[in-house]
Formats: sequence, C-alpha cells, structure tokens
Amino acid sequence: RQLSSRARPKRPLNAYLRFLRESQPLYRQKHPEMSILELVKKMAGAWRELPPSEKQVYEKAGQADWQKYHEELAEYKAQLTPADAAALREERERQLVRRRLFQKKRELTVLGKPKKSRNAFNIFVSENYPESQGASPTAKMKNLYDKWQKLTSSQKQTYLQLSEDDKVRYENEMKSWEAKMVELGREDLLRATTRKAKKKTTRTVKSKAAKSPSQEAKAKLKLKESEE
Repeated sequence: RQLSSRARPKRPLNAYLRFLRESQPLYRQKHPEMSILELVKKMAGAWRELPPSEKQVYEKAGQADWQKYHEELAEYKAQLTPADAAALREERERQLVRRRLFQKKRELTVLGKPKKSRNAFNIFVSENYPESQGASPTAKMKNLYDKWQKLTSSQKQTYLQLSEDDKVRYENEMKSWEAKMVELGREDLLRATTRKAKKKTTRTVKSKAAKSPSQEAKAKLKLKESEE
C-alpha cells in the first residue's frame, strides 16, 4: 500500500488564522467593496483590538485541534512501512527543492535580473506563434518547427542577427545588474564566470601589492645607500 503526503494529517490553524477564517464571511458582507488585501488588514486590526478573553476562545480551540493532530499523526506514522517512509522522505525533498527554486526565481524577479537572451528559433516562434495553425500548443509548435526547417539560410539570417543583438543586450544588462548586486552585498547572485574573474583580479592585485616595495621600504633603502 502506497501512502502519499496527501494522506498525512493537516496541521491545524493557529488562533489568529482561525479568527480570520471564521470572520471573513462577516467582514466580506459588511465591506463588499474591499479587496482581499484590504479585508485582511481590517481583520488584522480587529484581532489586535480583541479582548484577551475573546482571543482565548480561539486559542483553546486551537489547542484541542493540535492535540487531535498529534494523535492522528502518530497513527499515520505507525501505518508506514520502511518503503513508505523512504518514498515520503524523497517526495518531501523534491518539494523542498522546488520551493527553494521558486523562492530564488521570485527573488531574482524582484531584484530585476535581466531576461536571458533568446536564440534564433525562439525569436521566430515569438513572432509567428499567434498566427500559427494548430488545435493545441503542441500542434502549433510542431507547425512552427516545420516552417523553421523550411526557411532558407538567408531567411534564417534575420533571426540569427536578432539573436546576436539580444546576446549583446543581455551581456550589457547583466554587467550593470551584477555591479548593482556587488554594491548590495549579494555577490552570491553573480554568475560563476563573473565570480571567477573577480577572484582572479583580486589575487592579481594582491600579488602586485606584495611584490612592489612599500614607500617606507624604499625610504629605508635610500637611507642605507646614502650611509654607505
């Protein structure tokens, strides 16, 4: 019997989230003109002003749910075979990797990382996709690929040149963006090639500084020569 993570008991809501869930229909009815964000802000303010005695009602309900959750979780784990447990660990690890990738992608978007350059075929697809024939996206792409294959070298050259121009655009924007990331102290976001070149430059500067005598050493040398 294979158990998926969906069969695992769900963690209960805390007192604040329970209050939001139960209060939302009432607040939505009172303020239909508000967006969900405005509604949540209003309910958050109401929660802060709620007397401790009323908050305690939600906290006690939460405690009862947590006790039930722990009991169900223990029962769930007792049913797992070693193979089930191993499969669930792998699934959780995959979910964690996907979550981290999503968070990193979102962070890079917020930081304004330039979009990667497109190759010639991708540019061709973006220009011709709306008019492409096909009942599904897969059929459209197949149709575009067939058309691309039939283009002459001179016809493809236009897209190849656009691709080269896009590479220049991307490289210029990335240099500017990476310089900004260095200023922000986010050198971890630099490309591997950029980090390698930066380290090499730093080593070269340090090496030259070590080899060149300091002003004080030069002065001592001149003094010694004059005494001799």
